[in-house]
Amino acid sequence: MNLNDPCAIADPSWIKPGISAWDHWWSGEVKVDNETIRQYIDLAAEMGWPYQLIDWQWYGMFNKPEADITKVAPQLDMPGLLAYAKSKNVRCWVWIYYTDVNRADWDKACALYESWGIAGVKIDFMDSDDQEMVNWYHRIVMTAAKHHLMVDFHGAYKPDGFRRTYPNLVTREGVMGNEYNKWSLRVTPEHMVTLPFTRMLAGPMDFTPGGFLNRTPEKFVNGTPAQVQGTRALQLAQFVVYDSPFMVACDSPKNYKGQDGTEFLKKVKTMWDDTKILNGQVGEFITSARRSGNDWFIGSMTNSEARTLEIKLDFLNDGKYQMVAFEDAPDADINAEKVIRTARTITKGDIIQIKMAPGGGFAAYLVPVK
Repeated sequence: MNLNDPCAIADPSWIKPGISAWDHWWSGEVKVDNETIRQYIDLAAEMGWPYQLIDWQWYGMFNKPEADITKVAPQLDMPGLLAYAKSKNVRCWVWIYYTDVNRADWDKACALYESWGIAGVKIDFMDSDDQEMVNWYHRIVMTAAKHHLMVDFHGAYKPDGFRRTYPNLVTREGVMGNEYNKWSLRVTPEHMVTLPFTRMLAGPMDFTPGGFLNRTPEKFVNGTPAQVQGTRALQLAQFVVYDSPFMVACDSPKNYKGQDGTEFLKKVKTMWDDTKILNGQVGEFITSARRSGNDWFIGSMTNSEARTLEIKLDFLNDGKYQMVAFEDAPDADINAEKVIRTARTITKGDIIQIKMAPGGGFAAYLVPVK
């Protein structure tokens, strides 16, 4: 990080972190229509998330000679959608295939997105880290910054610290994330508890957590709607353990509605004032505590082994805190969607016990008692 030049953006205050809803094919094949996008805008508004990501095909077929990233697909009312989002205090991102960026006048496209009020762009499928591509990344980010656009690279190489110079590069993929559950068996609990010690050391990663169709590895199957391995509490914990200032929640409105754990997704932040790693072993388990303002958040994850951990809350300030926790239910090893919400008062130095099912987790938020 520090090998890169200091921030080159004179006033970066427009760069705002936060969680985003995502109208991708996560829980069904791509549906690019006004009604579907409004549903995800409504989800973001209901959850208190600042963003909604409008994914592929919003400008029609991509990666084609005729693709035009400045023209909206005929079935979409983009001005109406953006006005609707604004009325809900939500801003939109748009997805773009990188070859379509190359065919366009990128500066003019960014100027257009800025005039629309777009918050950022997700650019995908570069799949290279040669010198030409690294230079391309820099040009894309610098031009986006000129037009007050944040950037999320997918199909990306691992971070190299360039976000120090251009912090509008808020996150990137470069990770085998939740998306792979659609076709792969490799997003295992072991994989998920290895990432904090490997890929995440390089910088923010867009893992897209938040899958609520939780399954034990024995019951997990690929397909649509997409499932995730591990428990509901494990997915909640990822919002604390994993680092991404722009955090994309992967599931659909119908899978979140009325479900246990959504309360935590309304509370959790994506930028932190302090971070403590309370315990951990590569590929086995990890517990992270992060502070935003006066509030603390705890996330703990385990691999395919059931695990009991004790953590000491000696990082808290003096005084009482209300801790609201989301823990694996006793039968979460059978029904991975089962999670228990508990609330209690705790103080600095208290020791709490975390019991996790195989592929399980623990997530909590701690608020000072006034």
